[in-house]
Amino acid sequence: MNLDLTPDEAGFREEVRAFIAANLTPELRRQNQLTTAMYPDPHISLPWHKALAKKGWVAPLWPVEYGGTGWSAMQRFIFDSECGVAGAPPIPPFGIRLVGPVILRFGTEAQKQFYLPKILSGEDYWCQGYSEPGAGSDLASLQCRAVRDGDEYVINGTKIWTTHAHFANRMFALVRTSTQGKQQEGISFVLLDMDTPGLTVRPIRSIAGEHEVNQIFFDDVRIPAANLVGKENDGWTVAKYLLEFERGGGLFSGRHRSNLSRIRRICDVLEERGVSILASPLKRAKFAEVTASLDVYEMLELSVIRDLAPGESIGAVASVLKLQSARMKQEIGMLGIDLLGPYALEWWPEVPEEMEAGEILLHTPTMDYLNGRAHSIFGGAQEVQLTLISRSVLGR
Repeated sequence: MNLDLTPDEAGFREEVRAFIAANLTPELRRQNQLTTAMYPDPHISLPWHKALAKKGWVAPLWPVEYGGTGWSAMQRFIFDSECGVAGAPPIPPFGIRLVGPVILRFGTEAQKQFYLPKILSGEDYWCQGYSEPGAGSDLASLQCRAVRDGDEYVINGTKIWTTHAHFANRMFALVRTSTQGKQQEGISFVLLDMDTPGLTVRPIRSIAGEHEVNQIFFDDVRIPAANLVGKENDGWTVAKYLLEFERGGGLFSGRHRSNLSRIRRICDVLEERGVSILASPLKRAKFAEVTASLDVYEMLELSVIRDLAPGESIGAVASVLKLQSARMKQEIGMLGIDLLGPYALEWWPEVPEEMEAGEILLHTPTMDYLNGRAHSIFGGAQEVQLTLISRSVLGR
């Protein structure tokens, strides 16, 4: 694989770097550096979203006629890598990367005209109603029921692990509209407003003490039947298409490299205290080993996306990337704990405002490690990904 950038690609990289330098404020970079959850809160991500939207760079996966960039896969890689390394806040995927492509492919013209501009601008903030207490990796067993009543659906049931539902004003969800036939044949994909009467959001605290996910309760929640995306009882087709983007639509090597750099910066902070972490040959070797693993992961991303056409899904190989990205996240989190030892325990659920930036960094390794445990579960557990990979290889 030729890794050399063409003159046009090198010029594009300089354009991206100039944009980041002009728009990524020190405060946004600092807030993102202190974020150890999967996605930053909207007060961190939305200013960056709006800057990208103004430039026309917020939706690389969308067709140009709907606000996409028309970038090649290599340009996407350059953009995501530069943003990640620079410490720019990642844009939560639920609107731009997940429901947006679904509406583009399966939505009606009225749905496209109504929802897509608000997704692009950041006016609408979305969450994903997939998992349930009894239906996580086995998503087809979901029981949240939607019954047709004239021009409406009436929804009863619950969803769980719903990221940023406490911030969102809209949700896309899978609901059961039939109990006939196979489980997958009775599922529909719907859109709904979070302020609909009968919908309740309850927080779930993570192992790190953060409020990122929630449980949602539906008690006779009525939504317009026009909010159905695709055909009734054919939501599984829509869901599988969306999962390709969830598992492999993002490029994460830049973000992983930024997290690794954060650990290196923490070592520098301790060095200033007189604690030399990397004086140990064993610890230097551990750092080098994870760095090499990250280089391999970056090559994997490049090999997968290099020849993709604009807007093309990567298909079944999404499971490979999802699995390896989760492992990379956890390797880096474990590295921070291994290197810092007792110093990794210097953390606080709420960071005092008067603390200096370098000192604040010391609270991130433990939270990053704890939050990383979920990466091999959400979006399909690692056992599910391995099964999907084996089926694609064996043809079964």
